[in-house]
This record gives sequence, structure tokens and C-alpha cells, in this order.
Amino acid sequence: MKTLIIYTHPNHQSLNYAMMQQVVRGIQDHAADEEIQVVDLYADGFNPALVFNEHKRRRDMHIDPELHTYREQIKWADRIVFVYPIWWGRPPAMLLGFIDRMMASGFAYAYRKSGDWIPEGLLKGKSVVCISTMQGPTGYLRLWLNNSHKVLMRRALFSYVGIRQVKFFEFGSMESPRGKHEQKLDKVYRYFKTAR
Repeated sequence: MKTLIIYTHPNHQSLNYAMMQQVVRGIQDHAADEEIQVVDLYADGFNPALVFNEHKRRRDMHIDPELHTYREQIKWADRIVFVYPIWWGRPPAMLLGFIDRMMASGFAYAYRKSGDWIPEGLLKGKSVVCISTMQGPTGYLRLWLNNSHKVLMRRALFSYVGIRQVKFFEFGSMESPRGKHEQKLDKVYRYFKTAR
């Protein structure tokens, strides 16, 4: 299996970074022949701003040369793992900007006939795992925000581009000394060590 990890946190001393390392370790301990690539959006200096003007046309987003390497990595991957914090009830602007720029018509989806309003997803056959952390309790997103984060990621994004197999790990109380960090890190490790 080919796994692309998209890591979105500015601090390599963070628990998010530790989560990402557990993903890598679990995959490596699962099978020596599995392939892994890691995209670190902050370290890459990725520009999340979506720009349209006379030089950058929306219809050409799927061939934007700035995004060529990322497009090739997404095409290469069988599984995409997103590791990110939840800030203000949603993923960081850096990750949302990545999604805005990458999931373009002609690359991630296409309208097959003129007048269609439901596109065909072009990323079929891939799976996604989302690993998110937050300061508040784990139930906050479900009880207070009606799972808006999952709706955004699963329905508005992944389903639209043809990805049906989506798993979420949502970890809360990450800034609490009683947050059971080791258990959470071990849960991620064990999942990737055994996942097929």
C-alpha cells in the first residue's frame, strides 16, 4: 500500500507531530514493503491562498505548475492520512487552503455533461484517515457543533471527489496533563500497524 501523509501543524514539538510519527511507525511495523511519503505543509511553505486573476484562471487550477508535485503524490497514494489540529471548530486555514487549491475540477472531480450539477469524483479507490486533535473535550465537536468538522471533510469534500472509505480519529483534551496522550498515540500506532 502507498500512503501519503499530509501533516499540517507548525510545531514539530507538538502532539500532532508525535501522531504523525506514530502513523509512520505503525505502517513500517505493519509491512516493510509499504511505501510512505510525508507532506509537511508548513515546512514546505505552502501558500494556501486561492488566487484567480487574468494570469491564473480557475479553469486551469488542475494544471497549476505550483501544485504539480502535490497532484502526483495524491495520484500515487492508495491511502491519504491527514494529521491536523482543530482550531475554532475546524481544520487550520493552511489545510483548508490546500484543499481549496488541490481539489480542482479536472483533477479531483469532473462534470461529464453540460448542465450536470453532480460531478463524478476522480479520486475513486482511495481511502482517507483523518487524525485531529483539539484542546477541548472530544465530544465538543459532536455536542456543540453537530459534527460540522466531519460533515465538512466526509460529505462536502471526500464524497464529492469519489472517496468513500473515510475514518476519523478525534482526540480531545490534548493540552491537559490528564489527557492520556500515551494511550491516544498508542491507538494511532496500533491502527496503522494492523490496518489493511
